[in-house]
Amino acid sequence: MLGLFLPRFRAGGGHRPPSHLPLGLPYDLAGQFLRLEREQSALLQALPPFGDPVSHVYHPLDYAWEPHCDFVRRYCRTPKRVLFLGMNPGPFGMAQTGVPFGEAWHVREWLRVVGGVKKPPSEHPERPVLGLTCKRAEVSGARFWGLVRTLCPDPHLFFRHCFVHNHCPLLFLASSGRNLTPTELPPAQRDQLMGLCDWALARAVGLLGVGLVVAVGRYAERRARRALAATGLAVRVEWLPHPSPRNPRANRVLGLLALLFPLKSSFLGFFVFVFFF
Repeated sequence: MLGLFLPRFRAGGGHRPPSHLPLGLPYDLAGQFLRLEREQSALLQALPPFGDPVSHVYHPLDYAWEPHCDFVRRYCRTPKRVLFLGMNPGPFGMAQTGVPFGEAWHVREWLRVVGGVKKPPSEHPERPVLGLTCKRAEVSGARFWGLVRTLCPDPHLFFRHCFVHNHCPLLFLASSGRNLTPTELPPAQRDQLMGLCDWALARAVGLLGVGLVVAVGRYAERRARRALAATGLAVRVEWLPHPSPRNPRANRVLGLLALLFPLKSSFLGFFVFVFFF
């Protein structure tokens, strides 16, 4: 049923604002993207409470909306050819800052994102939300943004053609405080959640005019392929190893990329070379 509401226009051929806008009126792409996220958030919040093993659910697009909004308005003003897609927030990344892979130092000092972060309605004592002042680094976020910063010292160069987004905006915690991936949710609730997130991803890809989705990890790749399969969007899906500390292969791959493509290399040119030739 969700597929009935997916947009039917091709990506990769340039972005066009809705035809109802008066000629010459600037199109607020960031505002459209934020409205889509608000719509997704409302649908997710209407879902029934998650059962065991879920103890707490964090929704950064609610309590960390200010820095998230600043991130989108700074870096999502124009159409994007490449979308990097993560799975869902980590407890020391987006759950703190509202930014995908949002390790606090990179978000604060390199991306220059600002904004107040509130507390989630139900906070796990082992996973307090400290916002942009969080001292604990999310390893995968530090590695992801560290690689981007190595290849593109100016973040505006990266965001000229690229953007970063998560398939699911929710963080799930067990009673112990352990991070739960979406695959660990009760099957019926997981399927309902993933259906909504697939729907929102397809709309985001169409809205931004994306031609290439680079999924960070196999899970994100599977969801991207599933979400885009029936939409009619001309979008290619590739993947990179997830930069988790538990993934030695990712460490080698990211290190090699940083060595092979030094500062003077074009980040977009690199991805065009890797994925299209």
